[in-house]
Amino acid sequence: MNAPKSAAILGASADPTKFGHQAVLAYQRQGYCVWPIHPRETSIAGLSVFPDIESLPGRPSIISVYVPPKILLSLLSTIADRGCDELWLNPGTDTPEVLRIAQSLNLPVICACSLAGLGLSPEAL
Repeated sequence: MNAPKSAAILGASADPTKFGHQAVLAYQRQGYCVWPIHPRETSIAGLSVFPDIESLPGRPSIISVYVPPKILLSLLSTIADRGCDELWLNPGTDTPEVLRIAQSLNLPVICACSLAGLGLSPEAL
């Protein structure tokens, strides 16, 4: 049997009104092994939280981004080092500078709402 796909939620949130929280729930519902990433939280939606990308237990299938572009810019090389099959840049994270650097690092970028990509809407969560 194949291991479930993994989804790292960069900028996961304990606040149920935030997209970073809704993404954790959405990927859980779709059967993904979810790895929330937040530097100060310890638990989100009953899951242990990782403080950074380097502490993930493996290479994620998907990284869904919910951090401001300024923070993301400092993390792109770490994301490239860790690797992923898909890097979802949710609305507001996909600035021209982010896209230019992500492209130079050959990251597999998808500029779209990852919740919509799962076929879900935030209201359904």
